[in-house]
Amino acid sequence: MRSLRAAQTLLASRSFLLSSRALHAAAASPAAAGRWGNAPPPPPTPTPCPGPSSRAGIAGAVSFSLTFATVAVAEVQAKERLPSDLLPRNVVLYQYQACPFCNKVRAFLDYHDIPYKVVEVNPLSKKEIKWSEYKKVPILTVDGEHLVDSTDIINILQHRISPDDEVTNEEETKWRKWVDEHLVHVLSPNIYRTTSEALESFDYIAKHGNFSYTERFAVKYAGAAAMYFVAKKLKKKYNITDERASLYDAANTWTEALNGRNFLGGSKPNLADLAAFGVLRPIRYLQSGKDMVEHTQIGEWYQRMEDAVGEPSRIPEGQYQE
Repeated sequence: MRSLRAAQTLLASRSFLLSSRALHAAAASPAAAGRWGNAPPPPPTPTPCPGPSSRAGIAGAVSFSLTFATVAVAEVQAKERLPSDLLPRNVVLYQYQACPFCNKVRAFLDYHDIPYKVVEVNPLSKKEIKWSEYKKVPILTVDGEHLVDSTDIINILQHRISPDDEVTNEEETKWRKWVDEHLVHVLSPNIYRTTSEALESFDYIAKHGNFSYTERFAVKYAGAAAMYFVAKKLKKKYNITDERASLYDAANTWTEALNGRNFLGGSKPNLADLAAFGVLRPIRYLQSGKDMVEHTQIGEWYQRMEDAVGEPSRIPEGQYQE
């Protein structure tokens, strides 16, 4: 019985965490057209030097400066809310809380302020998605229609909320593909780099996942042990010699791509920004994420993304209307 549980835990761990075989869906389809241009952010407004003016003049100048700054920050950080006629209805996300691809979808939904219900899938039994022929997450249902694969889900939603946007943004497409085919693959070797980091990650997973009380202990310890060895195999598969160096290189590659812009999309996040932010969100406050922010310049962009995406638009369980 004990060996059977260990086998189940290993299988579940490989299927819902950051293992590329299980979590990476089929090759990403061509990305939907970018919604925002790549115009660089406006230059900062110079701060006037106080001269021998009256108190009223100084107060007026300060008031104007603060008002302008407040409006500018709000413009950059505001959610991209949709008109009510374009807002998807009855949205349900079947997910694992720590899954990077599920977090990609959540970042898109949160940024556009699309209300959604979450169903946390038990990775051992997967009973919550037994109705589906597709046995991976994320699965998103919109008015009863089932959408699968994080990139395809976002493409379909983007087309629905911007039906007239047919211009292909090559830069956006390139970096969305980079997120799926490179960035996500450096995460597992870092999250499970040491036994203590593996336990840290699985402690979070056990607390936030859909597990019974008795499953949590096995998931935390057996899962951490299993993924520690899986991460070593992934490190070899993707020719990673130094886990942290590969993570820092990926973070630096992304910040260089920004080329001085607040976001890859310019003054507002585009789909590539949301994808990168989504897959990094599960690790941000783990040791690997803390090290990444400390040793690279990605922290400023990440903070801007947190501000832009804002509070989750997830519907609290007590407000579900069945």
